[in-house]
Amino acid sequence: MKGVQTIFSVGSNPEAIVSGPDGNLWLTEQGANKIARITTSGTLTEYTIPTAGAGLVGIALGPDGNIWFCENTTNKIGKFVY
Repeated sequence: MKGVQTIFSVGSNPEAIVSGPDGNLWLTEQGANKIARITTSGTLTEYTIPTAGAGLVGIALGPDGNIWFCENTTNKIGKFVY
């Protein structure tokens, strides 16, 4: 198999993934409480969510061009503006 494999830290629990309008992949890291971006070259950038213990499970690209995600354990929906 050819390709690039991105390795996450133990316990980060990558969850949902979506393709962004910037051509990168965006995903939630439920265990690490972060939103991550993976570029087409495989570079990983992580952004910590300010809500502690958010339990990130869902992620979607909204019609406004922003990344939206679900904070399962805190009953919130968040917007990531980049």
